[in-house]
Amino acid sequence: MSKQLTTTIETQWVGPFHFNKMNFLNHSLEQVVFSAPLATYETPLFASVNRGAKVIQTIKNFQTTLLSDGMTRSLMFETPDALSARQLADDIEKKLSFFQDNIVSKTSRFARLQKLDTHHVASLVYLRLSYFTANASGHNMATLASDQIGQWIVEHYPNATYLSVSGNVCSDKKVSSVNAIQGRGKHVIAEGWITRQVVEQLLRSTPEKIVELNTKKNLLGSILAGSLLSANAHYANMLLAFYLATGQDAANIVEGSQGITFAEIRNDQLYFSVSLPNIIVGTVGNGKTGTDAELHLKAMTIEGEFASQTLAQIASAVVWAGELSLLAALTNQHELIKSHLAIERKKKS
Repeated sequence: MSKQLTTTIETQWVGPFHFNKMNFLNHSLEQVVFSAPLATYETPLFASVNRGAKVIQTIKNFQTTLLSDGMTRSLMFETPDALSARQLADDIEKKLSFFQDNIVSKTSRFARLQKLDTHHVASLVYLRLSYFTANASGHNMATLASDQIGQWIVEHYPNATYLSVSGNVCSDKKVSSVNAIQGRGKHVIAEGWITRQVVEQLLRSTPEKIVELNTKKNLLGSILAGSLLSANAHYANMLLAFYLATGQDAANIVEGSQGITFAEIRNDQLYFSVSLPNIIVGTVGNGKTGTDAELHLKAMTIEGEFASQTLAQIASAVVWAGELSLLAALTNQHELIKSHLAIERKKKS
């Protein structure tokens, strides 16, 4: 007989995060402030992210920019030969508006098919579909609409066999080139310009040290490790904690862990940015109702038409803060382990 269990993860609020600008796809917000909940067993993360948030508050120029917003699903079909596959793909690529008006709009009043791509292997056709899914992360919305499209295709193309509603070109909860290049969920860049004085006083480092470490660790080290279109120190740490605290599908940190940290000196300031092509979050849907996550989202006071896009930009700010703080710590030998031991041993005592 199964028994329902509850797993408790320490949760703390971090921030506040002061945004000079939040740049959405068609509008911007200026001078907005949010705090964020994080749930993690790695408790030093709270202090680290808070240090980065303090930098954001001090520099007063921090901004985030949303590049795209689309949940993906990929259908897989088999045809008799490669020519038939090409003909099927050529036809399908002309039907984006048709699919939206006649199929997708009937499965959801929120889903909007915004892009489709075809890929080929032998006589197989893979159809990658990208949907705008409003304030939901969109997994189920995209899958339902895609399944209906797949059914329509096999009914109207007798030589096509519908093999799967997921052909792995989505690419759901897997590291992939297609996600890093085209994005899955919200693609966000967070950036800030940090004066030398702030780097020295708040981060106990220098712009030169952080730039050099980012180049040799995040960029060259990631190349040496064979990382796939990804060069960062620990995006997954912040994203997992944020996902758990806000009721997201935590397995999406697999693609969320992809991204590139960029640092250089501009006019004697440290320009620091994180690029995250795969932030998958929603403010409504499974995992929110009746949970602590629902309470956290309400406390964040994120409302309206662009709530999930706001949430994604807050997530990028959390990543920026934690990434910067860790890199600064790593420029000082032994600082990382000393801070971990001090916080975790104090907690145990």
